[in-house]
Parts: sequence; structure tokens; C-alpha cells
Amino acid sequence: MNLEKSRDQFLLYLQGEKNASPHTVKNYGVDLAELIGVTDKKTAQEVDYIEIRKFLAHLKEKGYSKSTISRKLACLRSFFKFLTRENIVSNNPAVGIATPKREKKLPAFLEIKEIESLLDAAAGVTAASKRDRALLETLYSSGIRVSELVGLNIEDADVLGGVLRIRGKGKKERMVPIGRPAQEAIQEYLEKWANDKGKANGALFLNKNFTRLTDRSVRRILLKYVRKASLQKDVSPHTLRHSFATHLLDRGADLRSVQELLGHESLSTTQIYTHVTTKRLKEVYEKVHPRA
Repeated sequence: MNLEKSRDQFLLYLQGEKNASPHTVKNYGVDLAELIGVTDKKTAQEVDYIEIRKFLAHLKEKGYSKSTISRKLACLRSFFKFLTRENIVSNNPAVGIATPKREKKLPAFLEIKEIESLLDAAAGVTAASKRDRALLETLYSSGIRVSELVGLNIEDADVLGGVLRIRGKGKKERMVPIGRPAQEAIQEYLEKWANDKGKANGALFLNKNFTRLTDRSVRRILLKYVRKASLQKDVSPHTLRHSFATHLLDRGADLRSVQELLGHESLSTTQIYTHVTTKRLKEVYEKVHPRA
């Protein structure tokens, strides 16, 4: 079986058996296409340890970050593990290769005043303004991913109860609370925007054609208000997720609760935010302590 067919079989496995998200399947497809484009080997059986080392060296020469190389290596491990299980190859050539040590990057976030400026920038009386304010309030109030936001249906939002039903990674569901400003913003948006077309679609956040918003549309909307608020930072929907977690921990939330709210499987994924809050504590200490 040639490499292309092996890849296609693996991607079908991810979709059908592993319930991987479309985003994951797409990224793995891109990673494997890159391997196929670089190697002169025709079948998976021909790809050995040395060939994978050559591929990783190629990625390094191309200037890929350590985190990206690590992700691509993880893809190769999963790919060959699947092929081993299916008896297409006899062993996994990627299993003995060490993962590059990742750079420790603290997540970017906005200060509370910057969040307030961003949300105020979306204030308005038009239907589009009501929608934009609602989706920004929801992102910051809940800390959900942009993919989870655009996947929300009207039935997932208990506006009066202040709870959202979120379908996260691996199609796992969790209940996430939202604050009163987000509740009010969603209610105002629905009153202004909802009609028979919108209700028939089922999606909570709609575009002007009354179809579901995309990730890209949300990013474009956010950038519009970042500029309007004159924020001098690179801001993405994930920045609001980081801000949500950082502000909760700054105000005394425990790490386990934040883990549950973010939908992280492992506590270690959430622990990066403790580095952010510790850094902020040190800055405050050095600024105000007389013997710092």
C-alpha cells in the first residue's frame, strides 16, 4: 500500500473511530502530506527511523518552531501506531525519537480594563452590533474555544439559567456558566436578530445570511473591535480564553475549577496559567514592597 492510501486510511480511522475534530483531521492530513512531499519513499514500510529524522531536520531548516515540530512528530507517531495495529508495518519508526523541548511561552491575555474597552467598543443598537457584543461577552464570560462558540445552537443556551452546553474536543459535553452581562447581551441579540430563518437554522450565532458563523468570521469581528478600542496587542479569540482563565486565578479561583471550565483533560495543561499569575504577583511585590 502506498503512502497516500495509508494516509487516507488513517484519516478515515480518526474520523470514524476516534471521533477526532475536523480541525485535528485536517492538520494531520497536512502534516502527512508534507512528509509525503519530502520523502522519496513510496510506501509506509520503506519509511524508517532515519527517514523520519531527515524529515524533522527538513522542518528545522524551514524554520518551524519546536512546538510545531513536536506536533508533527506526534502525528507521525499516531500514524505509524495505527499502521502497526493494522499490520501494514511491522514497527513504529517514530516511537524512539525524542520530542524537542518546547519553548515555554506564557499565554497572552488582556488586562481587565482592556477587556472592558473591547466590550464597550461593540456597544450599539443595530442587529449586527447586538450579535457582536453577545459573542464577545460569551467568549470572555465562558472561556470557550472559538470552535465551541460557533458550534453553539439556540437550544444549548439556557439564558435565564446562565449556563451553556458546550461540545468540546472529542465530542465531550460540559456545562459552562456565563455571567449576567453575557446573559443580557445574548437575550438582546436574540430579540433583535431571531426570526423564522434564524430559528430554522438552529445555530445561536448567525451571519447576515442567517447561517452559522465560522471561526474566521468571529476572528474578523474581533479584530474590528480590537482596532476600534485601539488595543495595541495581537488579539485572537484564544486571547479572550487566556484572559478568562488568568482573571479567574488572579481573583482566587482554584486550578481544578478552571480546568473544568476550560474543558482541559489534564491539569498540567491548565497549570501554565499559574506561571502567569505568579509572574504578576512578583511584579506587584517588586513595585510596592519597600525591601523588594
